[in-house]
Amino acid sequence: MIELEGVPELIDPVMVAAFEGWNDAGDAASGAVAHLDREWKGEVFAALDAEDYYDFQVNRPTVWLDNGVRKITWPTTRLSVVRIGGAKPRDLVLVRGIEPSMRWRSFCNELLGFAHELGVEMVVILGALLGDTPHTRPVPVSGVTSDADLARTMDLEETKYEGPTGIVGVLQEACTHAGVPAVSLWAAVPHYVSQPPNPKATLALLNRLEDLIDIRIPLGELPEDARAWQLGVDQLAAEDSEVAEYVQTLEEARDTADLPEASGDAIAREFERYLRRRDPSAAAEQPGDGSYLRDTSSGLTRPPRRKPDPSGEEPQPPAAPDDPSDPPEA
Repeated sequence: MIELEGVPELIDPVMVAAFEGWNDAGDAASGAVAHLDREWKGEVFAALDAEDYYDFQVNRPTVWLDNGVRKITWPTTRLSVVRIGGAKPRDLVLVRGIEPSMRWRSFCNELLGFAHELGVEMVVILGALLGDTPHTRPVPVSGVTSDADLARTMDLEETKYEGPTGIVGVLQEACTHAGVPAVSLWAAVPHYVSQPPNPKATLALLNRLEDLIDIRIPLGELPEDARAWQLGVDQLAAEDSEVAEYVQTLEEARDTADLPEASGDAIAREFERYLRRRDPSAAAEQPGDGSYLRDTSSGLTRPPRRKPDPSGEEPQPPAAPDDPSDPPEA
């Protein structure tokens, strides 16, 4: 049963969701929603019943002490609301949880019930995948949708992915069938430095979300964390000649692929974003699709050598395949 007592009437609400697990390489997506919740002091108004959706042998509850009293926190998915003021106020409904173990259709229907009751205008689902991308370059972020009209109007990719999927892909399709506009934003995380956290990928997702829904997100210490992360990976790579050589190979491949992007249009879009962040009134109101030249960053680990996916369409992570709504490789 959906209980929404105490939730105020929302202004142009957008639902932003992320789920820990298969679709969350480096915890980049869940970290982005956690950042929004923290910076805007989100107020939790609902939590899904953990008994309905989680296998507790897969996602175990945790025990903790509260003034000497033992308590249990159950794995679940929580919804909170953040109010964004300013010249163009807008509210966000944040969905943060763990990919469910069972009853995915019921899980999605319950989330869509909340979206309907709250008047949500669009659902944005964040994800992160492992890919052949160097940690020294801007994080590729792709925006995909199943809606051809939405793809045209918001300059997104219309997903063509076929294969195994996670809750991100299932929820996006559920939104499409329910007539709710839905977009997935995917950050590519270097497969050789996949352990969390990855603040550089989190920052890239937040930058793209800003452009998509035309808001300004307070970044706090995230840019500095991203720089420190990349510094850490740089140092580790410098200590291992094989790793350094592999990173250089990825850099050359990435730079060659990105060469056409150094066009007048791409530079103009980047400059527009720069102006928007300096002075929102100096840039067009329209959200851009974005290159990520401004992303500062950071890194942290070691790479096993891996061959790119022969299909050339989707980066295939070593431990888990890509998500269904995963975008074609940027």
